Amino acid sequence: MSTLDERIRLRVQAGDFTQWREKVEAVGGCSVPIRLGGAWQVQTPDGHVLAKRAGAVFAPCGNRRESVCPSCSDRYSADAFHLLRAGLAGGAKDVPLSVRQRPRLFVTFTAPSFGPVHSRRTSSRGRVVPCRCGDYHHRADPRIGAPVDPDTYDYEGAVLWQGAASTLWARTMTRLRRAVAHAAGLTVREFPKHARLSFAKVGEYQTRGLIHFHAVLRLDGPDGAAAPSPSWATTDLLTEAVALTARTAKYHDKTTGRTFQWGSQVDIRPIHADQAATLEGHAGQISEEALAAYVAKYSTKGTGTTTAADRPIRSQADIDRLKISAHHRRIIQTAWDLGAQPGLAHLRRWAHMLGFRGHFLSKSRYYSTTFKRLREDRREWRLTEALHTLGVDRASVLVVNSWEFLGTGYRSDAERELAEGIYENRRMQRQQKHRQEEV
Repeated sequence: MSTLDERIRLRVQAGDFTQWREKVEAVGGCSVPIRLGGAWQVQTPDGHVLAKRAGAVFAPCGNRRESVCPSCSDRYSADAFHLLRAGLAGGAKDVPLSVRQRPRLFVTFTAPSFGPVHSRRTSSRGRVVPCRCGDYHHRADPRIGAPVDPDTYDYEGAVLWQGAASTLWARTMTRLRRAVAHAAGLTVREFPKHARLSFAKVGEYQTRGLIHFHAVLRLDGPDGAAAPSPSWATTDLLTEAVALTARTAKYHDKTTGRTFQWGSQVDIRPIHADQAATLEGHAGQISEEALAAYVAKYSTKGTGTTTAADRPIRSQADIDRLKISAHHRRIIQTAWDLGAQPGLAHLRRWAHMLGFRGHFLSKSRYYSTTFKRLREDRREWRLTEALHTLGVDRASVLVVNSWEFLGTGYRSDAERELAEGIYENRRMQRQQKHRQEEV
């Protein structure tokens, strides 16, 4: 059997390699492209064809997970950065620069404890202190995040909380609006006439396998980003309302009879308008640019459980084949077992995500622009550029597409390896260009 290097060499030497490479470069080195067959043509309104292209093409898979497709996750992360930054600094469509003057917070909501876990702790002087187990853990210690005593760890409670996390978030936002209204001396019904709470959040898995949410909160006028905040809206008022809500927000699930709430570790920090500030910021504040990059980074991450994060669990045999830690395996097994009970079938469907079934990145309607608009703008720009190359005006022609689905992925592991190499080369060139511009 030939080696991968040999198969790559043969593919590069094939007669159609140049045409194949052009299609791969057109989708940015996507690892799992969608193969389409058909035609694309540009014609005048009366039917005269100016340009035409037929055959097979690739379309990007659009997967946000870095472990599935580095290229598409890179694009998703970039879009997430622009979406988040637009709501922080303004400058995008329908988002004025004045949003920088609104009360804004960066808040992290964590899961409660379901039992002691191994952790790497440091003192106020930065020295590593012993874990609860008595050992000093190094940063790469695989035990970090795992229960000190697996037999007493509440795996069932952890999985059920994970499955309810998105509902708990929704209840929290409802309760927060009520808390802000009460602090402003308004009724819940009056609040929308005076202000609007806008947010964007992203989920991140902790090493113990439980999700926590990083959220950007902004207090706007009644029309969202387009309207200035009322005079009573201050950062201190919003901070106190968030602190109160984090302590009191609850969700009671009738199916399980359990009540879910946030953990005691809730981090609340004002967002600073100084672009020079670091992520740590000054006096507990955080800068817009660093925050958008930090949150966007986590929008492409999975569970940290390798293959378990990318493929749904279909059977017990799938769980048995997973190459993951004993802790994560037990979380998945618990989700699978609980999913057999009435009203909890969703836990089986999302067992590969450790029971979490919500969106990793979501936002309120008036926070900023949308992924859809960003993609449409990018598509329109590329089309306009292509038509400009043909020497025709976008407004005077019709673009007709007719495609059918042929399949997904490449024909061999050699092709996928080459495609990911094309993406990596582009990424390195982009980084080098960015460094030169900074100099």
